[in-house]
Amino acid sequence: MNEFLETEEKIVKMLKTVYDPEIPVNIYDLGLIYKIDLADDGQLAIDMTLTAPNCPAVDFIVEDVRMKTASVEGVKDVTVNIVYEPAWDKSMMSEEAQLELGFL
Repeated sequence: MNEFLETEEKIVKMLKTVYDPEIPVNIYDLGLIYKIDLADDGQLAIDMTLTAPNCPAVDFIVEDVRMKTASVEGVKDVTVNIVYEPAWDKSMMSEEAQLELGFL
């Protein structure tokens, strides 16, 4: 596997350790991560959304994403963009997450 793909895999692994404090499923499996863009120079841009536009934990979640992904070797700087298009809905969750939350 090339180094770039290994780094992206490590980023995903870190994202799977970030939780919305009110939901017992990580943000990656919830489908809140829309884009992971790692440039050759180590600049990481993540587009993500929230389960609700007025999520009270937004600052906590964004900071957790930034800190954890910045710790991945090869990542120099992290920009987290909160986007609301397309709007999130439960169909974006992994099957595992839907089972965990009782949607299946």
